[in-house]
Amino acid sequence: MGMLNDSKEFLSGEALILLSGGIDSAACTHFYLTQGFSVQTLFVNYGQKAKNQEIEAAQGVADFLQVPFKKIDLEGISCSFEGEIVGRNSFLLFTALMEFQHKGGVIGVGVHSDTPYYDCSIEFIKSVQDLYDGYTGGRIKVGVPFIQWTKSDIWKYFIKSKIPFELTYSCENGLTTPCGKCLSCKDLEMLGAYEKDKNLS
Repeated sequence: MGMLNDSKEFLSGEALILLSGGIDSAACTHFYLTQGFSVQTLFVNYGQKAKNQEIEAAQGVADFLQVPFKKIDLEGISCSFEGEIVGRNSFLLFTALMEFQHKGGVIGVGVHSDTPYYDCSIEFIKSVQDLYDGYTGGRIKVGVPFIQWTKSDIWKYFIKSKIPFELTYSCENGLTTPCGKCLSCKDLEMLGAYEKDKNLS
């Protein structure tokens, strides 16, 4: 499945998933549940435009999957622009490491292959894992089950997961009606996710 670390190698069955409320993180949460992990989810509010919609979506996905949900609020970060937020995934992964309550396990994130962002690359994940290893002696792994998948691959997995699409939220601009212009909207429009006649069976 394109994982850098086989889940069988992990020292614990504990998993903390960074859940943003979008289909990638929802699918990642579902994946670790199907692998038999004890899953908890974490939402980080760092002042993003879509924070209110994302919090509602993340809580809805967590409730649907019946997993614990925690929200952390951080203030003072300037991130009102669109597109890549430099350092975002580093920030999220190390916030999750600080929050992780177990001696060993997985911190999961739903990054995938077909994105131009450095912090969604295999090289980035390996660098973060090196730092995790330094802090934890290799006991905590960065879980990236979709690192070699495309967005289309994740969409197909998401459909099979039976998570209601309407629970999720992906527009970076925080609009009630998706803007259709941000990268997240364009990805889902390309997949036909917003089509009224989409078949989720």
